[in-house]
Amino acid sequence: MRVLVTRPQPQADEWVAMLQALGVDAVALPLLAIDEAPDPAALCRAREAVGRMALVMFVSPSAVERFFDGAEPALVAAFSAPDAPIAGGTGPGTHAALRRAGVPEAAIVTPSPEGGRFDSEALWQRLQSMAIGWRGRRVLIVRGEGGRDWLAETLRSAGAEVAFAEAYRRAAPRLDAPQQALLADALSRPTAHCWLLSSSEAVRQLPALAPSADWSRASALATHERIADTARSLGFGDVEQVDVTPEAVAARVRRSIQSRDPSSRP
Repeated sequence: MRVLVTRPQPQADEWVAMLQALGVDAVALPLLAIDEAPDPAALCRAREAVGRMALVMFVSPSAVERFFDGAEPALVAAFSAPDAPIAGGTGPGTHAALRRAGVPEAAIVTPSPEGGRFDSEALWQRLQSMAIGWRGRRVLIVRGEGGRDWLAETLRSAGAEVAFAEAYRRAAPRLDAPQQALLADALSRPTAHCWLLSSSEAVRQLPALAPSADWSRASALATHERIADTARSLGFGDVEQVDVTPEAVAARVRRSIQSRDPSSRP
């Protein structure tokens, strides 16, 4: 079974490498492209304001990469100051991206891996456990153009002043010839492939890429219940939610292979 990693680049290649190291036949088929920030001047102003924030929340690894890309060293240094803001994120990928950007571990807050849930609600639970008084505090949410507002509304209800920094734009995928061939193979042999889905917006690109496709025999692993619901609404016949780790994905793929072919069991 070949796993189609649909994250945007460069995350897709990173996940492919991690899954291959775990013995999974994985290949990148990004369903979203990440373009430049819609307003570079506004992004620069947001970077300059980091030191005045109590929390800077990054919605994805792409948000981290684009926010720090080309920024002055003072931006990273702001997360090491005595009154440094919290660098928040919703999952292990964002946590890893913050560390690669140079943000110290002590400044990072993400959902606990033991909780098994990686979203804004899980991050809010972690923040609540820190007993922070949010009234009058400033928060910056770094995201793509547009996006979900649940955490912003929750923080505002707690008295925080919330602003957004749009660090990138999500765009339709631009598949090259090998990727188009990969898509065609996945559509012609659905039971030989498994789609690894990490974004509802990415799932919604599929009807444009394959307008006449029958998804009833296709299987998918989704990293959140909302993504799983989006895949089911498109017509995916077999959708299962999985933790956001390569190890969890690899284990689920092995179980699927063994259920189809008992001779492959160790």
